[in-house]
Amino acid sequence: GRYFGPFASAGAVGRTITALQRAFLVRSCTDSFFESRTRPCLLYQIKRCSGPCTGEIDFPGYTALVREATDFLSGRSRAVKEDLARAMEQASADLAFERAALYRDRLAALSAIQSQQGINPRTVEEADVFAIHQEGGYSCVEVFFFRTGQNWGNRAYFPRAEKSFTPEEVLGAFLAQFYDDKPPPKLVLLSHRIEECELLSDALSIKAGYKVAILVPQRGEKKELVSHALTNAREALGRKLADTATQSRLLQGLAVALGLPHSPRRIEVYDNSHIQGTNAVGAMIVAGPEGFLKNQYRKFNIRSEGLTPGDDYAMMREVLERRFKRLLMQQAADPDKTDDPEKDTVQQWPDLVIIDGGLGQLNAARGILDALGLTRIPLVAVAKGPDRDAGRETLFLPDRPAIKLEPRDPVLYFIQRLRDEAHRFVIGSHRKLRKKDMREAGLQEVPGIGPARKRALLHHFGTLKEIERASVADIGKVPGISAESARRIFDFFHARPA
Repeated sequence: GRYFGPFASAGAVGRTITALQRAFLVRSCTDSFFESRTRPCLLYQIKRCSGPCTGEIDFPGYTALVREATDFLSGRSRAVKEDLARAMEQASADLAFERAALYRDRLAALSAIQSQQGINPRTVEEADVFAIHQEGGYSCVEVFFFRTGQNWGNRAYFPRAEKSFTPEEVLGAFLAQFYDDKPPPKLVLLSHRIEECELLSDALSIKAGYKVAILVPQRGEKKELVSHALTNAREALGRKLADTATQSRLLQGLAVALGLPHSPRRIEVYDNSHIQGTNAVGAMIVAGPEGFLKNQYRKFNIRSEGLTPGDDYAMMREVLERRFKRLLMQQAADPDKTDDPEKDTVQQWPDLVIIDGGLGQLNAARGILDALGLTRIPLVAVAKGPDRDAGRETLFLPDRPAIKLEPRDPVLYFIQRLRDEAHRFVIGSHRKLRKKDMREAGLQEVPGIGPARKRALLHHFGTLKEIERASVADIGKVPGISAESARRIFDFFHARPA
């Protein structure tokens, strides 16, 4: 297939796919979904798809739609609009008014797409625009992506760098890594001139197979694009600094509430997830002064053979033991490497460990840390309130009475956010693991479903994914499947993890 991109975000990709559906009626479903259809889906009914799965459009007709979509993404949007206008006029002349209305709607969708681009360069066909702004010891690099004369979105990056680095040095180091996993455009526009600009241009040209120019424009439309990107970088960094100030106040409040010696720079939160002991997984999320550090997140597949299914305490012990043994091994291998608050590097040892659970989980965690000789790491367990009500949590600490914060305390909201983020991450990890097992096992694990019923289900729905998506009523329509069996199958695929 052909590559179109890069896009600024997943949201930009989603908007582009929606635009292609409205303007060109191309399908967005998976191949397995496409092959199992016996009647058009909802997207066909709302005129977001031409229905090639059930022959609502023939192969040459759908090929023409795909070609038009490719031309549009390749920058030939004017030619595509002219062709659609001619087709609409011809359909109107032939008195085929329904067909003419379809062309009219597609033209309107194309016009809407182009009007929503925001910045539409007149002379720049393909370019990436980089602008950097520094303030308060932070750097923000704003990147705009222009392809085929269209704005494909923008994104702000906050690279970690020494506070003494100049904008040129930060931007140069950022650019050297940016195109590691993506093809460069023919033109790169910068707000600051970097060292070894010609060398980087030659390296990108060799990688791309065509000339890549790197410029710092001084006038004209290119200068306007860079100025706009610089404004965005300044505003994005302002929002980042405001968020960081709020985060600092919350960390200070957390330190006061828990009696910590200083504001934590690294908080690790742990949680487990399983369904009756199956597909058990543990997870760690990390937060600090800059918010959630998602590149530091870790998941742990629970693999102890002697573990009793559903034993949350044993799962927590395994996760913490594996995590902190690894830290101790890394420290033993490089004893000179320490966490220095003055250095702009990611701290590895936590200043606070939060466990999702009550007194039992706290004691399990404390037992592991004590056994490893890590008695100075602050530890707290967060237990949900009665009826699992948010705002009534109890905080358990070692050798201290449990505490409750006021329901409207910002620090309590902060703790809830940390706990909920850990819960979200571990639930997602559990579901991925469970879906993988279900794909590998098929219907073998569904209780009470024998070979004949499995064949009937697959014959009716086509794929395991369609069975997973089906409602209880849809499953009950399969010959040989009773209402009770339908409910059992539905519950198997939609069971909620602990």
